[in-house]
Amino acid sequence: MTYYQKCLFLYRLLFCLSFLSLSFSDDATVMSKLFAAISPAPSGWSISKDHCTWTNVECAKSTGSVVSINLDSQSISGEIPSELTQLASLRSLSLRGNFLSGSLPSFANMSDLEELYLDNNKFSSIPSGFLLGVPNLQTFSISENGNLGPWQIPSYLIGSTNLNVFHASNASITGAIPDFFDSFPNLQNLRLSYNNLTGPLPWSIGRSKIQNLWLDNQKQGLSGTIDVISSMTQLSQVWLQGNAFTGPIPDLSKCLNLFDLQLGDNQLTGVVPVSLACHQNLENITLQNNKLQGPMPLFGNKVKATLGDTNSFCKDTPGPCDPQVTALLAIAGGLGYPIRLAQSWKGNNACQNWAYIICHSQGKNVTTVNLGNLRFSGTISPDFSKLTSLRNLYLNDNNLTGPIPEILTTLPHLQVLDVSNNNLSGPIPSFPPAVKISIHGNLFLGKNVSIGSGSPGSGRTANAHNDSPSSGNSNVSSMSGGMFVVVVIVVVMVVLVVLFVFYKWYMKREHKRFGRTKNPEKGTQILKTNEMGTAIKIQVLEKATNFFSEESVLGSGGYGVVYLGKLDDGTKVAVKKMKDGAAPTKGMNEFQAEIAFLSKVRHKNLVAPVGYCINDNEMLLVYEYMPKGTLAHHLFEWRKRGLDPLTWKQRVTIAWDVARGIEYLHSLTHPQSFIHRDIKSSNILLNDDIRAKVADFGLVKKAPDDKSSVETRVAGTFGYLAPEYARTGRVTKKVDVYAFGVVLMEMITGKKAVDETLPDEMCHLVTWFHKIIKKSHNLQKAIDPTLDPDDDEQTFESISKVAELAAHCTTNKYYRRPNMEHVVNVLGPFAHNWRPLRPEEIEEKFGGLDRNISLPLVFDDSSIESLSFTNAQHNGHRLNQSAQF
Repeated sequence: MTYYQKCLFLYRLLFCLSFLSLSFSDDATVMSKLFAAISPAPSGWSISKDHCTWTNVECAKSTGSVVSINLDSQSISGEIPSELTQLASLRSLSLRGNFLSGSLPSFANMSDLEELYLDNNKFSSIPSGFLLGVPNLQTFSISENGNLGPWQIPSYLIGSTNLNVFHASNASITGAIPDFFDSFPNLQNLRLSYNNLTGPLPWSIGRSKIQNLWLDNQKQGLSGTIDVISSMTQLSQVWLQGNAFTGPIPDLSKCLNLFDLQLGDNQLTGVVPVSLACHQNLENITLQNNKLQGPMPLFGNKVKATLGDTNSFCKDTPGPCDPQVTALLAIAGGLGYPIRLAQSWKGNNACQNWAYIICHSQGKNVTTVNLGNLRFSGTISPDFSKLTSLRNLYLNDNNLTGPIPEILTTLPHLQVLDVSNNNLSGPIPSFPPAVKISIHGNLFLGKNVSIGSGSPGSGRTANAHNDSPSSGNSNVSSMSGGMFVVVVIVVVMVVLVVLFVFYKWYMKREHKRFGRTKNPEKGTQILKTNEMGTAIKIQVLEKATNFFSEESVLGSGGYGVVYLGKLDDGTKVAVKKMKDGAAPTKGMNEFQAEIAFLSKVRHKNLVAPVGYCINDNEMLLVYEYMPKGTLAHHLFEWRKRGLDPLTWKQRVTIAWDVARGIEYLHSLTHPQSFIHRDIKSSNILLNDDIRAKVADFGLVKKAPDDKSSVETRVAGTFGYLAPEYARTGRVTKKVDVYAFGVVLMEMITGKKAVDETLPDEMCHLVTWFHKIIKKSHNLQKAIDPTLDPDDDEQTFESISKVAELAAHCTTNKYYRRPNMEHVVNVLGPFAHNWRPLRPEEIEEKFGGLDRNISLPLVFDDSSIESLSFTNAQHNGHRLNQSAQF
């Protein structure tokens, strides 16, 4: 070795030693600060000794860096110094069972940290991003910290893919459970009991490997069904008691290791699965304080079962129910076992005070089932056929999907079947002539919607009154064979001639009304109708989107991907391609529901449909193209996208446009009104003039006729969900008002509804904004800096009024929120020089006709009369403001 090489080696050695000494010295400083911050001094700790010799402190032998600290059950108090996170090599920190308080330090970017035990202390707050960038975290436990301020499970935790244990019971967690649990292949223990979690169980939990699931006793209660746990085959312990779960208990026969199942104190309905009572490894189960139905389950001797006395079992002892009761419960099963039926269908005699059921005068056999206009979802059960005395079956005005079961044609006494105004599909069974059926209002019923071209085929049609098709049982036996053939040929020729003449007249009329556009594939004509009924071939959309190339993508979300398409005539369209891999039935049901909705509404401030396509399992919707993108782009991403920030005039005009679109859904779509359920800035689209339209109608629900609510599965976007909806799953029009109020706040502040990059006190926009409103002098600081209203007193006054409106829209008490008519009236004067039309002006300008109702209603005299009367009641001054444009 040369002299130079020896010097270089010595230099490198000295550098490494100095680095190790520096690291050791830094860890020593941090440990000294920890020692000074807590009291009394932990057993075996002394400031005069090397910290690596302290009891339950472990250091790496090679570097002297601290890798483990264990202060469990030392009865120490004080606050953890923020410098603790400078222990770069720390792998395990355990502080359980003490009296530590104050804010937790941030453990962000501690890449070596694997175990973090913080249970049973008195910490007061959690900093934003405190577990960001901790990829090796395996165990996180913060249970029994009831003094913590409200916080939410951070979505960035998805980066900690090695997570095995997540314990945070009684830790002041709020909000929805994130839908990311299938990203943790090693997660086995999830305990979130005694918090304030709301909303449904995320579907990703069903794809996880969790064995012990504790979500019990939430303050307001988790809601929705518990179906997802049926696919969790590794489950051994499930605690879901003390929530607001609804629907039936799923089949858990594949959960072979399940031994402890706690489902008490919910709102579960339906029949207890036989497989649950026969489960081989089950040891403990609680079902009390639910609305369970059917036979009382009989568990084995080794099972400790608590059933309580508040369920609705048909008998007080195990054993089968009456056959009619069994049939009706199976029918309720097709509807998801609605709690409304569970509350009224009790006992073992369907003829004794069962709601919606009418029996024979002798009181033994069910003759009428009237479930019409109850807003039920689900399918028509073939078990109706077991009610052999049934004469009248009313299922009209619900949200039913799927086919009409063929077996219903065998009911010997059936006289009336009303399935109108649902979303049914498939062929129409051939009922006997004596059966009067009503089927109108089912867009896909009697049509083939599975053909590759996406063009629905024509099925059997009913008569002019939508009653049963006449089978025409004429007596032709007396006619000679030849004469019969001649008559048939003549009749067929006459019918064909009439149909041809009618077709030519109809095409000529439609051409005059709407114009034509060429089919780029074969040169045939496709009508540009004002109804959502134009089927577009997949080849047309493939050509328009360059075969759905990446370059054509406009955006994506939970529904799938939206592509920009350009038709042969130059027209630009937005093609919404539903996500692949979704359950076929569920995807088709939602697709049909959206088309059914779009066929009934038209408004200047709702994105207009162009057509649809069904190609095998692919489902696509085609909308008008909105070139300026979403409101979210202009509020939160304007720099990244090279856009100019929106002026206040533009923002308040956008708000007014959106309010008018929602108002139309809520009160001007006669005879049925709707609830959007997913109003948010990314569902508001802008045209070239920066005017707004509401988009994405996949979650739309029919609103009830009165002021009651609709029971449904919680859906929507966290941050925009009204608290009562997230808590109970019951939806009213006021959930749209709440979400619109959040959008107003976003436009005023330039902040997102939820932003986890901000401090805890600011990350939830509604909570923070309400605090600002209460102190009016702080509003100036909350306004988006790009608006800069300092030099414009009129603009600041306008912002203040809209801020007050936003606060009213988002109040916790839903009945105190304004309706959308009021919102439109408040925003109108700020948007432009606007005033509501007087009734006489409307009559003069439009003759009392609402130009935005669907075309079938336009030609219905009774509807026009009722519309004119109803709209005239709007405080005597508003009757379809949308007609002014």
